Amino acid sequence: MNALLSNIFRAMIFLSVALFVVGIFKPGWLRFREKQPGRTTIVAAAIGLLVIGFTGAGAIQYAGKNNAEAVNPGNMLGKAVYAVDDSTLRCEPGTKPGNAGASIDEKTSSGIRYMVKTPVNYNSSIAHPLLMVYAPGGKNRYESEEYMYLTQEATAVGFIVAYADHRKMSTETIEELAEIPRLIEKKWCIDTKRVFLTGHSDGGTTAMGIAFMNGTKHIPAAIAPSAVGIRGEDLKEYHCPNPLPVMVMHSSHDTLFPGYGKETIEWWAVCNGCDSASPVKEADGCITYRGCKNNVTTRYCEGTGTHPEWPGKNKAIIDFFSAANK
Repeated sequence: MNALLSNIFRAMIFLSVALFVVGIFKPGWLRFREKQPGRTTIVAAAIGLLVIGFTGAGAIQYAGKNNAEAVNPGNMLGKAVYAVDDSTLRCEPGTKPGNAGASIDEKTSSGIRYMVKTPVNYNSSIAHPLLMVYAPGGKNRYESEEYMYLTQEATAVGFIVAYADHRKMSTETIEELAEIPRLIEKKWCIDTKRVFLTGHSDGGTTAMGIAFMNGTKHIPAAIAPSAVGIRGEDLKEYHCPNPLPVMVMHSSHDTLFPGYGKETIEWWAVCNGCDSASPVKEADGCITYRGCKNNVTTRYCEGTGTHPEWPGKNKAIIDFFSAANK
């Protein structure tokens, strides 16, 4: 449709030029209902057609550009490659009514909206890992997806991805947001032992809170929180959960929560029973603690951006979750 309209507007531009030339030099060539319009009328009509043609063609071009920009490749659904064998967890056919693709208007019992994205070739009989993404302060599920752009990479390796709207931080809010994985499991085929949590700022705080709060700490198989707003002093009030793979991301230039990342990873290193005295610096700049209980991965990745910046370690996050709990 846009191509057809574009051709029409271009034809109007050419017609306006021809009409202008005729109006100036050969106005007698034109007749309308047996009457000859004046030179001024013909020129005015030509200018009108020219304006309409250029305006319409420009609008079509602008709309096309915007549409192209709106389709962020990072938000497209990937095609998973299913490696199925006798150990593959499955769901009974017909028991999971969730649709393949994007389900954008799901809602919790408390009214928190979230959306679910599956691989484009989603198989409802195979149990998928779930990547639950919690939003930074003030962002809804759509903005959170645009901010973190995890969808394509995650669905391409077989994850189902979910994004939740932000809610003001409180213990009650974290408990309400923790309800979402269970709701997703009712509609989509999820491996309940491979539920992974990430998020930035308030979203990172939510992911981490779910992992150590009583009543919710059984949910995640691993977490990768970013720019969390929890200090080491805050964490002393909580008992350690069972050893859990953790990848904490924080920036040395985070002036809103300065130093919180180092404090939280130190707490997790103790909880995971790691050798906290000599963490090893990896090639990607992150540090990894050795000797952790149950061999759980405990990593800290420090960036140099400001607090609002997502660290962009998407591949590292997905690789971390893919390797967890295998």
